This record gives sequence, structure tokens and C-alpha cells, in this order.
Amino acid sequence: MASGTERPAPAPAAHGAPRSGTRRAAWAGFIGTALEQYDFVIYGTASALVFSTLFFPNFSPVAGVIASFGAYAVGFAARPLGGLFFSRFGDRLGRKWVLVCTLLLMGISTMAIGLLPTYEQVGVLAPVLLVACRFMQGFGAGAEQSGGATLLTETAPRGRRGRLASLVIAGAAAGTAAGAGVWALVQLLPQDQVLIWGWRLVFLSSLGVTVVALLIRRRLNESPVFQDLKRQHIEPRKPVAEIFRNGRRPLLLVIFMTLGAGAQSYTYQVFMASYLITAMSVDPAFVPPLLLVAAVCGGVATVGFGILSDRIGRKPVYSAILGAMVLIPGPSFIALHTGSPVAISVTIILGFVLAGFGSSGVQMSYYPELFGNRYRYAGVTLGREFAAVLGGGLAPLICAALIGAFAGSWVPVAVYMSAMAAMSFVASRLAPETRDRDLTTPIDATRAQVDR
Repeated sequence: MASGTERPAPAPAAHGAPRSGTRRAAWAGFIGTALEQYDFVIYGTASALVFSTLFFPNFSPVAGVIASFGAYAVGFAARPLGGLFFSRFGDRLGRKWVLVCTLLLMGISTMAIGLLPTYEQVGVLAPVLLVACRFMQGFGAGAEQSGGATLLTETAPRGRRGRLASLVIAGAAAGTAAGAGVWALVQLLPQDQVLIWGWRLVFLSSLGVTVVALLIRRRLNESPVFQDLKRQHIEPRKPVAEIFRNGRRPLLLVIFMTLGAGAQSYTYQVFMASYLITAMSVDPAFVPPLLLVAAVCGGVATVGFGILSDRIGRKPVYSAILGAMVLIPGPSFIALHTGSPVAISVTIILGFVLAGFGSSGVQMSYYPELFGNRYRYAGVTLGREFAAVLGGGLAPLICAALIGAFAGSWVPVAVYMSAMAAMSFVASRLAPETRDRDLTTPIDATRAQVDR
């Protein structure tokens, strides 16, 4: 817990916002992350199913998939840049302002993909425009989940932060389910119609989610913690510089605690879809419904893990999830190669429950509690987004490259997944417990741990 140097929490921050404000923050975090994940899932699924044909037709099938995932990785490369840009304002101007801006940027970029010309129509300009849209999509997403987690954790009352902040990732599960559901419907069309116009409807459908999310976020209140900073006129002028000067230890912990979880998350959510189709000749129509069911299970699990972290602590729950993630990659591929639809389904669902959503659900309250109040938004955002590039963004590309380099063997992929999870497990054991920590203090949890 915090050291004796921490000042007492003012009543509004200590006890959370009024119930209506908490509900509004929960809905804002839920639906905003739903849009972000919806955008990423429909793009990732399109990378596995149609983009290699539409935008990279002159490549071999394997090279086309790698090129599609390379364009996918560009969005993750943009995330820390977006995080750096928006973090300057999240700790200075407020959480709400940033969340509205990131929402609009993500929604517009996704809809633009649905209007792009294909390689057959404009040649090399088509993949260039695709990469540009993907970059802007990732730039907007760079402060989305972290911003929602920070606002909701600062708004929720003690004893309920884990379960309420986990709703941000429950929103991601809803977005995954919605994206998989839309693709499942589109794949009912003849394949030639999917390639001509069906895939465009998938991306244009994000308009509805964007409008609903914007209406909710415009009515959002700032968190009590940030309001307290504003009243005292102590919000930092340069939060990014301050995090690198004073908050390096929690920042590094967040990066390393996220790397393995992110790598496995996007391996299960993105790479596995392509692997099942290209390496195992699974019917493409089988994949989107499976992703939908797995996402629903993941959404339920993330709230369950959030509640558990409120009861027994963030550290033991997060460490247990990562420990399981070290062990499951090898058995997962063995189960996939049985060819049994039941074994394949259980494997993907377990990957979604642990790596895809369970780990992230605990992160949503754990990471904001690691930082002091002056640069919390910047710390959570930069830590998660730098890890997103090295973990989640590169994972599908690395996995596809390993499959190509080792003659289709899944063993190197399983080793990579376990090694990344092991690194995050070690980092989680070095992190302090933060459950119910005072969020109004400027002292980081790692410094308070040293001071005890």
C-alpha cells in the first residue's frame, strides 16, 4: 500500500464519482473499446481472408498473407506515436477530450478502408492507401483503451475498480464478437460477391458504432482525480517528460508485463484464423462464428477476473493468468492438429479467455494503480502501446514468418509464444500489489513499495 508520505484522499476521489457518473464512464469505456476492437478484428480477419487477394495479388499465397499482416502491424507501429501525442493532453486537458478525439479518428479511418480502390483498380496506390488508413486507425487507438481504463479506474469506488475497469475489455470482447458476427454474415454471400462488395460493408458498418459511442462520450464527466488536480492547479505541463524522468520503473513494468500477453492475444485473435485456413484447410466459414463464441466467453471471463482481482489482489490473479499462458501454446497446437472441431474450438476459446481478454481485464485497474496522479494517463498509455508494437503488432507477422522459415512447423511459433509469456510472468512477480491504492497521491506504487 502507499507509504506514510501520501496525503489523504479528498472525499470525492476516495469514494468515487456519483453512481450516475460511474455508469456513464463505464458505458463510455465499454463502447469506445468495442469500436476499437471491432475495427481491429474486421481488419485482422480481412487480412486473413481477402486482403492478400485484393491488395497484394502479385504475391504468392504465403507472401500475400505476410504482406497483409505487415500492413496490419503498421497500425500497431502507429499506436505509441498516437500514445505520445494524446498523452500530452490526457494529463493536461482531461481524459474526456482525448477519448472523443481518438474515437472520431478510429471511426473515420475504418470507414475510409471500406471506400478504398483495390489493386486491380489503381495498382500500387491501393496498398499504399490501405497502409495509410491502417496507420491512422492505430494512431487513434494509441490512447483509447488506456484512456478509458484511467478514467474508469479513477471514477470507480474502492473495492470495485477491478470489476468496473474490466468493462473496458468486456467492450473489446463485444467488439470482437460484433466483428466476427458481421464477417460471418458477409461470408454467407458467394465468394465473388464478398470480394467485390461484401468486404466493404464490413468496414462501412463501423459508422453506427461510432455515432453511438460519440453520443455517450460527449455527456461524459471528468474523473474525480483529474478534477482534484485541476482545482489545485497541479496538472503537469509536460506529462510525457515527467514519466520518463520520474516514472521509469512502473513504465518498464507495464511494458514487460504486457509484451507476452499482447503477443499471445493477437496470435490467437489474428494469426490463428489464417493458420486454420491456410495450413489446416479449415473451412473459412467456420472461423468467424468460432471467433464470435470465443469473444463472448472472453468477455465473461474478463469481468470474472476483474472481480477476482478486487477480492484477492491484482498481482496473484495476473501472475496466475500469465503462468497458464506459458504452458498452453504447445498443447494448443497439438489440439489444433487433431482436426477435431471440438478441440479447435476449445483451444481458441481458452486462448481468448486467458490471453485475449482475461489478462487485459486485470490490466485495466492494475496499470493505472501503478502510477502517481500527475502522469497516470501518459504512463499507462505509453507502457501499453510500446508493448503493443513489440508484442501484439508484430506477433502475427512473426508467427507467419516462422511458419514459412521452418517448413510449416508450428513448434517455433509455440516456443515464441511461451517465451514471451514467460518474460511477462517474471515482470509480474516483480510488480507491487496495488489493490485499493490511493489514486490521488503523486507517488508511484513502485516507490511506495520501496519506502515501506
